[in-house]
Amino acid sequence: MPLLSLETALVSSLREMEVSNLWDKWVGEALSKLDSLKLLRSLRPLYLPNEQQQMNNTGVSGKEEYEVFDEMQPWDRSSVNVSISEPTYRKWLLEIPSSGDEIVHGECLADDTFGTSQQQFKRLLLFSGNDYLGLSSHPAVRRAAAEAARDYGMGPRGSPLICGYTYHHRLLESSLASLKKKEDCLLCPTGFSANMALMVALGNLASLLAAGNVPVKDEKIAIFSDELNHASIIDGIRLAERQRSVEFFVYKHCDMSHLRALLSNCKMKKKVVVTDSKRWKQLIQSRGRSFIFSTATPVPIAAAGHAAVIVAKRETWRRRELWNRVEDFRALTGIAISSPIISLIVGSEEKALKASRELLKSGFHVTAIRPPTVPPNSCRLRIALSAAHTTDDLRKLTSALSSYINFQDTGGTSLHIHSKL
Repeated sequence: MPLLSLETALVSSLREMEVSNLWDKWVGEALSKLDSLKLLRSLRPLYLPNEQQQMNNTGVSGKEEYEVFDEMQPWDRSSVNVSISEPTYRKWLLEIPSSGDEIVHGECLADDTFGTSQQQFKRLLLFSGNDYLGLSSHPAVRRAAAEAARDYGMGPRGSPLICGYTYHHRLLESSLASLKKKEDCLLCPTGFSANMALMVALGNLASLLAAGNVPVKDEKIAIFSDELNHASIIDGIRLAERQRSVEFFVYKHCDMSHLRALLSNCKMKKKVVVTDSKRWKQLIQSRGRSFIFSTATPVPIAAAGHAAVIVAKRETWRRRELWNRVEDFRALTGIAISSPIISLIVGSEEKALKASRELLKSGFHVTAIRPPTVPPNSCRLRIALSAAHTTDDLRKLTSALSSYINFQDTGGTSLHIHSKL
């Protein structure tokens, strides 16, 4: 490495350490304030019947015996093969709003009794899910959920801070922290609640460290957010804003120059740099409202999640297959994607909806993403690849897509494509 580059990297590293140390200091001070106010919350895992014996037999190291496989098995396909009823299919094609009641009422039931329908179904290949490694149908994952449900029911239902936190939840947190090589992990009921809890906890940090009841401008926290960040992050920041504890700065999507300019022009001392430590976990579990006031994840889901982490680590072929599908899509379309989550921007809402309907007719479940989720005239098809997909699936999908989309218009780099519709 050239001397100048090495010096630049060293200076950058030292600055990151300095910022990280500052945040550790601020979080520590906030926790001390909470402790003095008797507001520091604790997680106390419950051991359900037979769990003490299970812990003694297996420990918390994640070394239980799970059946694993060297390649895709027939059951893996159930995570991408789905069906919808004919009434649902027709409503979708006609863009008729639906609340899902066609499953319960009307023409889809033979005798007005739920579950006795003789209706026809349309089989679809799912390209809209988030089961990227195809683990939802794995025998070990299903067995873990079934055994937990059999032995413990759905578990004690309550907030994690009351009675909803169990050995299974702690086991999943530990395995996720180990997987990501982090100090600790806090399990939230949903990804949405996790981001909400983090942003609100950040805002609370400013309030706890303020000299008065409400932080003045220099005491607030500056949060810098990508313009296309998830709604959960945006809503969390807005909630923190309403508490008058943060100021919110938006930078253009993935535009580091714009971000650097905003950071340079911001005179506020506390700029958000998210790190990972047990202190952050304690702050979020003590001040993250969406965590504190939500019912904990049911025990069978926590047990299945832990099994999924263990299986994913052992069945390394799943990650390899997922990235093979990314390469397949890249080779078949010429679009230089680098993720299994693909946004094909087609423009107007009408074009996106029509493309989604045409794909539905061809047997593919691909949804159109529209405002307010995305800005006007940037409607898109969102495609999610999975390790359970095959190369042949990708050939069929891209063949269908090519009827509605000009791949050559991407120039091999942009996902702003032109529709043929």
